[in-house]
Amino acid sequence: MERSTLKRQLSSPDLEPAKALRSTLIPQPKAGSPLLILSTEKDGYRLCNPADERVVYETKSDLSGEERIDLPPLESLKGSLYKIERVGENKVRNILYSDLSRGDPHTAEDLRGRLWVGDNKEDYVVVWHFEMNDFLGFCKKGDDHYREILTRTGVRRELRGVKDMVLKGYSLYVLAIRDFIRHLDLSGHGEDGIKDVSENHKLPMWMPSLSVDEQVRVDIDKISSSSESIAVTRSGQVLVVCSYELGNSEVHRMFHVYKRDPKDLDPKTYLTQLLEVHSLGDEALFLDLGTTGPADHTRGIEPNSIYFTHGDRIRHRNPSRPDICVFNLTTKTIKRFLTLSNLNVKDAQWFLPLDSCLPHGFSLGLALFTVIL
Repeated sequence: MERSTLKRQLSSPDLEPAKALRSTLIPQPKAGSPLLILSTEKDGYRLCNPADERVVYETKSDLSGEERIDLPPLESLKGSLYKIERVGENKVRNILYSDLSRGDPHTAEDLRGRLWVGDNKEDYVVVWHFEMNDFLGFCKKGDDHYREILTRTGVRRELRGVKDMVLKGYSLYVLAIRDFIRHLDLSGHGEDGIKDVSENHKLPMWMPSLSVDEQVRVDIDKISSSSESIAVTRSGQVLVVCSYELGNSEVHRMFHVYKRDPKDLDPKTYLTQLLEVHSLGDEALFLDLGTTGPADHTRGIEPNSIYFTHGDRIRHRNPSRPDICVFNLTTKTIKRFLTLSNLNVKDAQWFLPLDSCLPHGFSLGLALFTVIL
């Protein structure tokens, strides 16, 4: 199974200006443990094995020798409400068809999204998003333009907006602002290629209260930031992951993982209380990827653990600093890689080696990718 990751670069002296969003597939070292792609202040992008921090794989700034997927330019977007226009060399902005009103210019730093690559790279899907915009753009292999996915207009009230999203094959899962899950099937071949297959729940998902001990910690240390993310397990179960950062000096973090109560799957139910997941079993959750994978002690993939770097990959207006860690759901303990701070890391993303076992295909966050505007 082929694996790939994306990295982001707004401009490079070694590259001629281009008018396209491009993603670069980076051949990944066949290391035993999960790897990190790091964006550093000084040295650009590096691949790192956190189990042995001396192992750092350098990347070429001009991307030479790397396999690429050339995607359509952003301004190729076709939809009913919006179009994209270029503003100078390195910015774009959206225009509303109805009154030709123009949004604020966006740079590559403002772009977020998801990539899914199928086995042997025979298929791929890309979904991208500019925060505060009321649409997503997506394309599949063979497309010469992006199609529009509206996130407010024409969308059921409870499914509007974007907190987080996960791409699993042609299924796009979106955590809406009101805490409902919007589920879109992107496999269609019609004009828009989109089918809404969301469950029709009456109320949003209600999360259980914190434990007494956790509430005491919160009262003392205070919550400095929090985030909600979603992930899809290998079996197709949607999980909601809440992360809380406590205190302002030494970083403390709590995690909670939730799923729907099976009795709530009846579309007619009014009870949508979530159940807390206390164990992932023999799986690990890679929150950057929005999926779970089998634990493997020989590879250093720890069971019942959450691999974490950020809680704000999609909603990024107030970006948090990277907190690269592994959280064990059983012991409630956190393992960090403190010497990585010597690299002055600006951003990071977990990913897995080529020969790791994951579901068919592979999904990645577009927090780190090559964008040439």
